[in-house]
Amino acid sequence: MSGDEIIGAFGEADAARLTGLTMGQLRAWHRSGLLRASYAAESRSLPYSRVYSFRDIVSLRVLASLRLEHGVSVQHLRKVSERLAHLGEKRWTATTLYVLGKRVVFDDPKTLARQEVVSGQRVFDIPLKVAIRSTRDAIRDLNARQPQTIGHVVSERFVMNNRPVFEGTRIPVAAVAAYLDRDIPVASILREFPELREGDVEEVRNRMRATAA
Repeated sequence: MSGDEIIGAFGEADAARLTGLTMGQLRAWHRSGLLRASYAAESRSLPYSRVYSFRDIVSLRVLASLRLEHGVSVQHLRKVSERLAHLGEKRWTATTLYVLGKRVVFDDPKTLARQEVVSGQRVFDIPLKVAIRSTRDAIRDLNARQPQTIGHVVSERFVMNNRPVFEGTRIPVAAVAAYLDRDIPVASILREFPELREGDVEEVRNRMRATAA
């Protein structure tokens, strides 16, 4: 992957939404070793006990395409994983994969030679660049704020040390309050924080009035 890849950490629920896989499939693939989350706590009772990296999500989307769209069996995917084990965690993202008769064909990135001879049959490819771009698009859509979150403040564990933030963002309410304290115009605040809307700023203003009363 290129050096500008998205840095991110995704829990099981987000991983399921980004890949189209079920939580059960994610957990089964993690247990079997087909695709393990980059971080997995020993205790499953802990919050965020499994966290997937951006590369994990790209790999899962490739696997989901092979399994769900092209009907490749999990048993065959495991064999492919073993065959590509020398590529380590990059086994699903280091080379273009193809599907031939519900079997995976690949170009060896070291020799640039295709490992199986393909003749007279259609081959469906899953270009790596497309997989990465589509994953980025899916993450952007996942992070897009919904209208009902405008003006809504939340405090959640693991988000800005539990400081109040605007729902759907990591922007602290205190940051906007500091701008308002300095009489910075709303338009300037929104340019500084493109994710915010006027309703968010108005909510902070109302909180400041209530505190001052």
